[in-house]
Amino acid sequence: MTVAKNQERERPLEDLLEELHPRLRGVLATFRIPFEDAEDLLQQSVLTFLMKRDEIRDPGRWLVGTLRNRCLMYWRAHRRRLYESVDAAILESVAEPEQPAQERRALARDLSGVLGQLSPRCRSVLKLRYGLGCDPAETAERMGYRSSGIYKIMERCLASLTRRLIAVGIVDRESAPGR
Repeated sequence: MTVAKNQERERPLEDLLEELHPRLRGVLATFRIPFEDAEDLLQQSVLTFLMKRDEIRDPGRWLVGTLRNRCLMYWRAHRRRLYESVDAAILESVAEPEQPAQERRALARDLSGVLGQLSPRCRSVLKLRYGLGCDPAETAERMGYRSSGIYKIMERCLASLTRRLIAVGIVDRESAPGR
């Protein structure tokens, strides 16, 4: 390894962070990470950097790339929590036995109308998953998908359903699950 590369790796962390500050802020701004979460993501990236410092060839590039990956994972987890909460809310609202029959019929009619606006694939996936109570693996098998890919399909279908529910006013944007 060259002397310049060794010096780059041996450089104090404070100097590296000061040099990378505009780029790191740019990554956080590009991904629109909320201020309260941005510091945590940066700290996680720096901590990982410190643990793997001896293995890293280009510390600046590695740190920026790691922060970018953490930002991607942050939003994926955020979306997943939203869809899972919609998932739970749908199951709860459909399964509640204490609701008056008129409210259940109105909710079923509204859901049916919104489901009718979805693509045939999404309607089938949601019907199998929630209407018939199939687990994800069984849903994948019945639809002819790999079980590893059904989660992404279900996530997209739930996202589409959530957008439609908000658009028709069944679910208020501010009170949508996961907000």
